[in-house]
Amino acid sequence: MEISADRVKELREKSGAGVMDCKRALMDANGDMEKAGALLREKGLAQAAKRAGREASEGVVETYVHGGGKIGVIVEVNCETDFVARTSDFKTLAHDVAMQIAATDPPSVGEADGAAPDGASPNELPLLQQPFIKDPKKTIADIVRETAAKNGENVVIRRFTRYELGA
Repeated sequence: MEISADRVKELREKSGAGVMDCKRALMDANGDMEKAGALLREKGLAQAAKRAGREASEGVVETYVHGGGKIGVIVEVNCETDFVARTSDFKTLAHDVAMQIAATDPPSVGEADGAAPDGASPNELPLLQQPFIKDPKKTIADIVRETAAKNGENVVIRRFTRYELGA
């Protein structure tokens, strides 16, 4: 099956994957854009899992102030290289995580696959296990894994501090 350069370009823009990976995924999916996207996500998540043990010592410290200055958050999100730390995807992740912390006041970063207490409200869950406020079908761990898959590096939420006026 012949895959047009326009189709490859469209999938590349949506996924952030490499040109040859996009072409291969489209060929494997017989030109179906949705199936090709799913194949790329699976491949990216598998690669991200392999990178999980690598040291992530670069990154950003993101700040977020909410509620007219009544709530403030500082969060450290790490990756492997300063190049990735400067990308818009990585910066967006750090900002979204800071907003999540401001909104939910999690007790800790936690483990991505840790056991949640039965009947725990989202605010009682560790950060990585919480449903993402912008898309409750995903957890914070899911969006961290997606960013890691997209940029090809290990991504870690190292620590955070949340301040609330009068609390």
